[in-house]
Amino acid sequence: MATIQIDKLLNACIKQGASDIHITVGQPPVFRLHGRMRKLETKVLEPDDTVALMKSITPDRCQRELQEMGTADFGFAFGEAARFRVSVFKQRGNIAMVLRQIPNDKLTPEQLGLSDVVVKLVLRPRGLFLVTGPTGSGKSTTLASLVNFINETCDHHIITIEDPIEFYHEHIQSTINQREIGVDVPSFSDAIRRALRQDPDVILVGEMRDLETIEAAITAAETGHVVFGTLHTNSAQGTINRIIDAFPGNLQDQIRTQLSTSIIGVLAQTLLPRITGGRVAAYEILVVTPAIANLIRENKTFRINSAIQTGAKFGMQLMDDALFSHWQNGIVAVEEVMSKAQRPDDLNKRIVAAMAGMALPEQELGEGGQ
Repeated sequence: MATIQIDKLLNACIKQGASDIHITVGQPPVFRLHGRMRKLETKVLEPDDTVALMKSITPDRCQRELQEMGTADFGFAFGEAARFRVSVFKQRGNIAMVLRQIPNDKLTPEQLGLSDVVVKLVLRPRGLFLVTGPTGSGKSTTLASLVNFINETCDHHIITIEDPIEFYHEHIQSTINQREIGVDVPSFSDAIRRALRQDPDVILVGEMRDLETIEAAITAAETGHVVFGTLHTNSAQGTINRIIDAFPGNLQDQIRTQLSTSIIGVLAQTLLPRITGGRVAAYEILVVTPAIANLIRENKTFRINSAIQTGAKFGMQLMDDALFSHWQNGIVAVEEVMSKAQRPDDLNKRIVAAMAGMALPEQELGEGGQ
């Protein structure tokens, strides 16, 4: 019974293009469609239903982890159609699950709306490139697209370290080894350190979630590798601060210096519903120029936003400028744009001024502070 149900659910999810399936006791399954939650017109789930659904897809080792830790994450392939990243957890003593759909087809950087600047950055011979944004903002999709682009154009050795593996990559021009935390290697930091002995050109670190991992990623970038990483930060300036703040005070000066020489760029992103349906990404782009490396080294990160504002010739862009242009081009509704703004008051002024048919003079837009 459960296997039929889960198959039906997964098929419906793929067909409708839902990003997530939520399964919890006391309501029917819920799909997240274009960012909105939609309940399915089926039976309300009982405790036995969620247990049966969980058992039908969860590997034994994850069922044991669920019993011991109260939660487990894993990835699985649903035939050729798609892969899913699954988080199983207990709530109020019952089993609940969230399944995130990972499409099999990898989009090109152009299809994602990534600029040439970003593509050029990832072809650099070494350095740390970070893709950041809240959960569900499309970071994995962006990274898979960039890794696939390198795979199609360069003869590199690429090692990905993921928890769990999301997009499967074939060897095209490059050789790709994908290591899963808990299956192939115990931790992110351990995997990065070991990767350095495996002759990589590119290392993808699924999540830089602790001090050891951040440290290992910076070291790998310094020693002549391209390192991709993700963080749950909303802006480029916030990303730099988050990395430095992860270290104890007495190490922060040293990390500023290391980061200033190793980081090559930050792409902060968010997803918004299009007026015409589907979703579109807005990107903040920081390209680390010598001037920006100086700001990092000298602990003047509060000036990064204004440096991005004046760095358009290097391909830089603030999130609010990206949001403004999505609104201006009629792609995204004004309330959606405002909900993602970094500085809502300033953006609101610009939109009001644009509606009134006049652009605000530059100085009123404010210097890019916090």
